[in-house]
Amino acid sequence: MAQEAAPAADLPSAESILDRYVEVTGGAAAYESRTSEVMTGTLTIATAGITGQVRMSIKPGLLRGTIELPGVGVIDRGVKDGVAWESNPIAGPRIVEGLEAKLMIMGAQPGASAHWREHYTAVETTGIEAVNGRPAYRVVHSLGADGSVTGFYGVDSGLLAKLAIGPAVEQVYEEYANLGGILTPTRVVSTAPGQRTVLTFTSVEANVEIPDERFALPENVQALLE
Repeated sequence: MAQEAAPAADLPSAESILDRYVEVTGGAAAYESRTSEVMTGTLTIATAGITGQVRMSIKPGLLRGTIELPGVGVIDRGVKDGVAWESNPIAGPRIVEGLEAKLMIMGAQPGASAHWREHYTAVETTGIEAVNGRPAYRVVHSLGADGSVTGFYGVDSGLLAKLAIGPAVEQVYEEYANLGGILTPTRVVSTAPGQRTVLTFTSVEANVEIPDERFALPENVQALLE
């Protein structure tokens, strides 16, 4: 991928880039007003040729996401009491750890993007790189001992265009739309070794009642904690 070198002094600070993202997608007040989120859509696994239904529910400190895949079953993931977990019909239940857990816990907050200062130990602009033919600032987000992720923010738009997680996983964010007062990517294309998935959100409901039972741990996950 073509890259452009630029003196560090000529690059905007990472802090200003992340704050700009919050501003262009709706503003801090819109994010702060979020008390809950319910997102629905579809997930297509291109390599398997199957599409499943997605539902994600978020309240402060709580997350629950399910993917119903035909012929596979339900992949269930969540966060509760600071613990990230997954129940997979193929691999079984597990407690998620490390960078993956940290990212899930960060996501267990309505309007999470506006709270980046609470999670990243440091952020740094390291250059400019083309994403889908358009220049984007490359920003490294450090999570301390858990590692780091790299975000690519459009030089012109200020929107997050891509997120690199580790050396081999990438998420490309496309088709932003105003959902519940916040500009949100409605299509996320993820690539990993041997796999490509497309997550498409069709609706986002903000500030709705979500019963606590929605976030209850499945029995097989609860058993791992006992």
